[in-house]
Amino acid sequence: MEEDILLLIRKYAIKNAVDYNGKASFGSVFSKAISKVGKGSNLEELKTAVSNVVKDINGLTPEQQMSEFKKYESEFEEEYKEKLKKTANPNLELQGAEVGNFATRYAPEPNGYLHLGHAKVVFLEQEQAKIYKGKAFLYFDDTNPEKERQEFVDSIKMDLEWLGAKFDKEYYASDNIEKEYEYARKLIEINKAYVCTCEPETIKKYRFESIECPHSHNPESENMVMFQEMLDGEYDEGKAVLRFKGDIASQNTAMRDPTLMRIKNSTHYRQGDKYLVWPTYDFNTPIMDSIHGVTDAMRSKEYELRDTLYKELLHLLGLRVPRMHYEARLEIKGTVTSKRKLNELINKGLVSGYDDPRLITIAALRRRGILPEAIKKFVLRFGMSLAGSTTDISYLMAENKRLVDPSAKRLFFVENPIRLELEGFANRKVKMALHPNGNLGEREYEVGNVFYISSPDAEGLDVGSEVRLKDLIGVKVSSISKSAIHGSAIEDQGNKDMKKVQWVSEGNYVKCNVLVPGEMVDKDDNFIDGSLKTSSGYVESYADKLQEREVIQFERFGFATFDGNEKGTKRFIFMSK
Repeated sequence: MEEDILLLIRKYAIKNAVDYNGKASFGSVFSKAISKVGKGSNLEELKTAVSNVVKDINGLTPEQQMSEFKKYESEFEEEYKEKLKKTANPNLELQGAEVGNFATRYAPEPNGYLHLGHAKVVFLEQEQAKIYKGKAFLYFDDTNPEKERQEFVDSIKMDLEWLGAKFDKEYYASDNIEKEYEYARKLIEINKAYVCTCEPETIKKYRFESIECPHSHNPESENMVMFQEMLDGEYDEGKAVLRFKGDIASQNTAMRDPTLMRIKNSTHYRQGDKYLVWPTYDFNTPIMDSIHGVTDAMRSKEYELRDTLYKELLHLLGLRVPRMHYEARLEIKGTVTSKRKLNELINKGLVSGYDDPRLITIAALRRRGILPEAIKKFVLRFGMSLAGSTTDISYLMAENKRLVDPSAKRLFFVENPIRLELEGFANRKVKMALHPNGNLGEREYEVGNVFYISSPDAEGLDVGSEVRLKDLIGVKVSSISKSAIHGSAIEDQGNKDMKKVQWVSEGNYVKCNVLVPGEMVDKDDNFIDGSLKTSSGYVESYADKLQEREVIQFERFGFATFDGNEKGTKRFIFMSK
């Protein structure tokens, strides 16, 4: 393997290790190497080289990793700035949209929590409403009583408010069911809808094989009677549906007599037991968009095939047809956004809930200390595009770091603490700035001759070694025992090469745990055991003054968010280096 390629692999392995708390991922580094050297390279040779480098990097101490990272830090900063330049003006244009004649809607289904992908849509629509001097509506697509809950409505509204999204009006599909019954009857009257009592598997088979349903020839009068029987509860769930009479032979499967309304016996979170028959997305969405004044509807690109059905229904019903726009989903490597998959992980106890710090739900990002402005800047980079985007969460973390750095207080965190006893050191008062710029004040402690330093720092010490307790005093190691390191104080601070270490002093610390989230699933979507690690140790007692959700920086460890108290121990969530 050529020397320059090995250096490139090492550079990105170091960055990956620093980004993920000391452990570089083979997959991430290999993907980066491929993108840089091209797929024409000898892949087996490249795999071997990456594997060896990752193993070597993961064998370094955090101090050694950070020291090597510093060599490349300016290069990574330039790469990031260059990426920002390329994405500084994302495509927000909507073909056909008119300034002054624009209204769009954000349409969540209240069956789960919002995540980063949803935030992309929210911010795109908010920006487009500004660009086209129009309106943005909040529309709850809530016509599936089995899965929807008030809990999700409340969380969605809270998340949207936290993100800073503003809406001109709010409405619910379930408040419009009677109107939808009227439109269903109109389709029956013009022989464009029929009641089908086939078994669900039969319907699926007929649609797949383009076989005409026998019920599609029922007269309008019979369909009207049967539809009323559905409304009156004379059919059990799954025994009758209202279907659109489309084109069963169409190459577009969305037009093969799709279901428009079905029976659901579940109690609805908003309407109670008032209704038994509920519209499907295909019937509900175009009608709601049209009657509520939406001029420009944004949809995920997988709905493009349903565009024909959307427009056909509105033409038949004599309703205005909005302009349609499509955009690709935003995928984040190493996490889960599927509501089904997420519920499965929660039910199995593999993740703690919707705000588990490994997730990219808005609740989890807020808990982790990510700012709405960072999320906005991150997602708007992708703009409107039909090309799918898969990206790394580290870019969001880098964006957030730039925002929080000026106001994040600096504190010392001692991981897996080792006792250090000093001779020749008199009790004294020490003051240390809470931020290098000096504008956040100071923390002040009375310190004696007993301190604690982290295990990684202690592992590199031998008798005769010299280190400096940062912002305090130099230490020369005189002996090392199982219970403590013993040393003598060195008042002379002139040795610039002396290694600096973080510390806490006896009586001036509190116990703490730092949750360190990593990638939760592998490339095959399998859950990764140990994807949430915990670093335990001591933090300065100034931590007692922190507010919940406050972001601080543990020097040489990384930025973290104060997550509350747990059995007398402070809990933090790691954000980024």
